[in-house]
Amino acid sequence: MISRAALLYLSQKSELKDFFLKLPGFDQVTRRFIAGENIDDAIAAILELNRAGMTATFDHLGESTASRAEAESDVREYLRVLEHIEDAGVNSNVSVKLTQLGLDIDEDYCLRNARRIVEAAKRHDNFVRIDMEDSSKTDATLRIFRLLYGEYGNVGIVLQAYLYRTEKDVDDALAMGARIRLCKGAYKEPEGVAFPHKSDVDANFVRLMKKLLRSGIYHGIATHDEKMIAATKEFALIECVPRDAFEFQMLYGIRRDLQFKLAREGYRMRIYVPYGEYWYPYFMRRLAERPANVWFVLKNLFKG
Repeated sequence: MISRAALLYLSQKSELKDFFLKLPGFDQVTRRFIAGENIDDAIAAILELNRAGMTATFDHLGESTASRAEAESDVREYLRVLEHIEDAGVNSNVSVKLTQLGLDIDEDYCLRNARRIVEAAKRHDNFVRIDMEDSSKTDATLRIFRLLYGEYGNVGIVLQAYLYRTEKDVDDALAMGARIRLCKGAYKEPEGVAFPHKSDVDANFVRLMKKLLRSGIYHGIATHDEKMIAATKEFALIECVPRDAFEFQMLYGIRRDLQFKLAREGYRMRIYVPYGEYWYPYFMRRLAERPANVWFVLKNLFKG
């Protein structure tokens, strides 16, 4: 089996994209994890999820924008997304990465771009989730989040259970009354910043999940890990937290069986739906996360 490290290496080699596209059936396989390259593709995918009783989040693929022109193009795309959500009547909000909006160029510039999106979402009675990236971006991301939350209120944050600092960040966000998306975290972090062992990350995830569910604020518990899901369900039952007082969140195409099962059980289920031209690195990272994803691709590429 190809290693996670090899798949992550391949994700950096965009020239391989054309090679993979020539493989029979590859485009169909990528649709398992990516809705498509444009807004209409994502709308169609989200409408299907809505019919199955699930909500969604638009995730326009891209990060680490190097130019103001690219950042402003992404802002315009999110403004179009918010208009399309309203026009199509889909049940969805949006998520943004701040490096996509120019954080690596200038923090104040990024804030202005993010403000345009949050302000537009407010007009459309919608919500913006600010994604968290690697730990070098955490402080700046939280600064921008706090400013926007204070100005508009319709903005939430993602916090990562594998960072040592996250419990304090959770406490600070809860004191503000903000909505949190709790996830484990997926970036490779230096020693001294993140828990080195999965068992420690899991224990912190459960500890933070309990804080969120006790808070009385509507949060997202983002995981594909059945043990974390079971722990969340058990704690909600013990604490008499209603199933509509929080939501589970997963990625498009990952553990579809579990997504539908939770929705049928009456839990709120939100799916992050990625789309856009920069799908290749995202697709390769999804393969690197779980061996089952690699087997899915191989089975569908080489089936008779």
